[in-house]
Amino acid sequence: MDGGLAAWTRAGGPVETGDVVPEPGDVTLTGGGMPVVSIDEAAALPASGGVLLDARAAERYRGDVEPVDPRAGHVPGAVSAPTTRNLAGDGTFLPAAVLTARFAGLGIAPGRPVAAYCGSGVTAAHEVAALAVAGIEAALYPGSWSQWSADPDRPVATGDRP
Repeated sequence: MDGGLAAWTRAGGPVETGDVVPEPGDVTLTGGGMPVVSIDEAAALPASGGVLLDARAAERYRGDVEPVDPRAGHVPGAVSAPTTRNLAGDGTFLPAAVLTARFAGLGIAPGRPVAAYCGSGVTAAHEVAALAVAGIEAALYPGSWSQWSADPDRPVATGDRP
C-alpha cells in the first residue's frame, strides 16, 4: 500500500492492538513475478548501455560508511539513486511525472534496460516499484551489495561517480 501504515490510518483503515491471531489463508506463492538480473548481468549492464541503480543511501554508495557488508562502495558503473528520494513527505510515492523526471535525470530513457540493487534487495524492490509508478519496467538484482561485496574478485568503486 502506497504510504504504508500511516496512509492506512489516514484513510480511516481499522487498526487492532494487542495479540491478534490471523485467520489461516490458502494463498499459494510462486516465483517469477518480477524480472531479475544475476550478478554477472548486473556487472555487464552499465557497459552494455543499460542503467544500474544503487538504491542505498548516498553515503553507502560513496563508500563513506558500510554498516553491514564486508566492503564499502558500489558496483562500478552504478548510478546513485537513493530510494528515499522517491517519496513525498507523507511517505507516499511522488507523482508519476516527478518520478519520470527524476529517473530521466539519472540517465533512464525509453528502451534502455534498467536494474536496481541495494544492500540486500529489499530497498531495491521499492525502487523497482517507484520505476513502475513512472511507467518504467526495471529488473531487480536480488543479490545486491551483500552478494557483490562478499566476492573479493569483484571490483568496487567509491566516491560520487559511477
